Amino acid sequence: MSEEYVPPKVWVWDQNNGGAFAAVNRPTAGAQHEAELPVGEHPFQLYSLGTPNGQKVTIMLEELLELGISEAEYDAWLIKIFDRDQFGSGFVGINPNSKIPALVDRSGPEPVRVFESGAILMHLAEKFGHFLPASGPARAEVLSWLFWQVGSAPFMGGGFGHFYHYAPFKIEYAIDRYSMETKRLFDVANNRLKETRFLGGDDYSSADMSA
Repeated sequence: MSEEYVPPKVWVWDQNNGGAFAAVNRPTAGAQHEAELPVGEHPFQLYSLGTPNGQKVTIMLEELLELGISEAEYDAWLIKIFDRDQFGSGFVGINPNSKIPALVDRSGPEPVRVFESGAILMHLAEKFGHFLPASGPARAEVLSWLFWQVGSAPFMGGGFGHFYHYAPFKIEYAIDRYSMETKRLFDVANNRLKETRFLGGDDYSSADMSA
């Protein structure tokens, strides 16, 4: 049996201890290189990738276009996270947290940056008056489920994926812990969907797009 790991009193970054993400992750924020972002001709500029989290805003924009709202036209730009695109100066300028997705709303007199998937979904829903009730208990319910998803599922599901697939060696406790919490979150959703057609209630909403 290997010796038990004893955490140091002061943590020091080991640049080689990151598995598949060793060249990407680091304990500091901010731009790591200069790189301008492309800008297209449409009102919305989406910078993302086809990950589970990255797809949410695309779903919202496509649903708005399906409703015939041409003002929701957008340009989608690929951010290659393993190539460290998210640490370029242009991307950090619209998302200081260097995570996808990020959006620039150029439909008004001045460009507006919006980052974090839940914030982007809310921004678009409120702007166009769809997929989020305007007020009252229905709005509170949709927002509760929207933030349930963005606050829990990516961290827990991502943690499971990291320790199960990407970590340089398998840690039973970590895999068991994240597996348990991930399954619990699915059970929360299953229990809710026994009661209602959609997460937020009877109508399809931004909470469902997020999930």
